[in-house]
Parts: sequence; structure tokens; C-alpha cells
Amino acid sequence: MALQKKIRGTGVALVTPFNKNGDIDFNALEKVINYVINNGCEYVVTLGTTGETPVLSKTEKKELIEFTYSVASSKIPVVVGVGGNDTRELVKDMEQLPLEKATAVLSASPYYSKPSQEGIYEHYKTLAKASPQPILLYNVPGRTGRSVTASTTLRLAHEVENIAGIKEASGDFALCMQILKDKPEDFLVVSGDDALALPQIACGMEGVISVAANSLPKQFSEMVRLALNNDFAGAKKLNNQMLEAYDLMFCENNPAGVKAFLTEQGLIQNVVRLPLVPLSAPVHEKIKKYLGALK
Repeated sequence: MALQKKIRGTGVALVTPFNKNGDIDFNALEKVINYVINNGCEYVVTLGTTGETPVLSKTEKKELIEFTYSVASSKIPVVVGVGGNDTRELVKDMEQLPLEKATAVLSASPYYSKPSQEGIYEHYKTLAKASPQPILLYNVPGRTGRSVTASTTLRLAHEVENIAGIKEASGDFALCMQILKDKPEDFLVVSGDDALALPQIACGMEGVISVAANSLPKQFSEMVRLALNNDFAGAKKLNNQMLEAYDLMFCENNPAGVKAFLTEQGLIQNVVRLPLVPLSAPVHEKIKKYLGALK
């Protein structure tokens, strides 16, 4: 079955809750996972950037994957993030991480190294060969420093069997439309930008991997479903209600923004690991007001 039939709609890039001592708070994570499932989201993504993967140990990553499976995999699909800029190490990760229950592996293009497009192509080709599950490319140049061009994405989509889709977070609509125009029919294209998801679905994307849906799963997943069903008037109404939330979540840092939301909702403690710090008090106060008005 094509990946686009398995994870169409809203995926949630899960936060990793921490206790005050900095350890992973698995009880809070269970609350968040059940919250997004019970409010209509179609799948979850563990070990994305929103999960603070740069500051997680390999042991913690394994524990998070297994725990997410135990809570979610009998109900909805689970996508696992496996990314980095050392191709050989990532091949080892593919062999060592528990990926057997994953619906797909989400892998951001190599960061910091700024490889050429040929380097990006060869990197993904190598990962696809090593991965036991379909690869979902992830283009997020704001974090990696190098955009994956439309031509590279299309080359991977057409030439590499285990490349099944892409999470597009470049914000470049021309690039996105080129991919949508020339991709294989069964190649999944999802948005990686909460604030752009609605117009990108109108262009032909089949959903979004969302940060905001940790906190606003009911509103966000319904907005996406309406858009996918071509009810753009209804989707726009819901999206307008969340525009301020998108700004507040990303104005200083992700996931500090969404963690502040979840703290005010009583789901987690407001703890991030350095080098991240919690949101400033003025922004946090705006979040309190936003959530108060939303009720």
C-alpha cells in the first residue's frame, strides 16, 4: 500500500516532555499522545526536531520509539525520525533502532555540511537502501542550511524505490508546485509549515506534519480534513482562529512555544533542555490570554 494511503491528513510532530530534573516524563508523553489521538489526528511522528532530538541520547531515542509504539501503534500509524549529517552513522541507526513497527522513516536532509544536490541525492539513496521502512524526505532549509531542489526530490521520487514521499518545509511555493506537478502518482507530499498548510493543501499536498496539533489537535486536524475535502471556506474559518497561535508558537523557538501551550493546558511541565530555554514571560502571558479566549 502506498504511503499516501496510510498517513494522509494530520501527523503530529510530538514534543518530548521532561520532568523538572530533566529526565523524560513518559507519563506526560502518554497524555499528549492520547490527547492528539482522541481529538482526531491521523498519525504521530516521534523523534522530530520538535521532540528535541539533538539533545537526546541514543538510549533515550530507543526508549521514546518503543514507548510511542506501546501507546499509539495499535490505534494510528507511527512515523520515526532518523536524521543527521553523517550518512554512515545513519545507516547504523537504521540497523540498530527499533523500526519494525514504524509506518515510515522521516529523515531531514544533512544539516550544516551543506552538500551539493548530488551529495543529497547519494545520501538519501544510501539511506533508502538501508531503511527497513519507506523513507519520507524532509526539506527544511531553515534548519539544515541547504534546500533540496525540486529536481533532486523528483529524481529521488522517480529513481529510488524506497523513497515514498516528502515533508516540505521550505516555504517555497514554486518549488512545491513543481514537485506536485511532476511527482509519481503514489508519491506523498505533505506540508511542514503549520501556517502554510491550508494553501499548500489547495495546491495539492495531502496533509501536514504539525507542531501546533500537539496543543490544538481538534481544531487543526478538522481544518486539514475540511481542506482535503475541498471545503476551503470552512477550513479558512478554523485556520483564522489559529493564526495567532502559530505566531506565538514559533516567535522565539520551537518547541519552547508549543511546550508553553501544553503547560497551560495541564499536559506537561514547562521544561526544555539547553541550549533551549522556556519562552519569555511576555510571550507566555500572551499564550495564556489566547487559550483563555479560545475556551
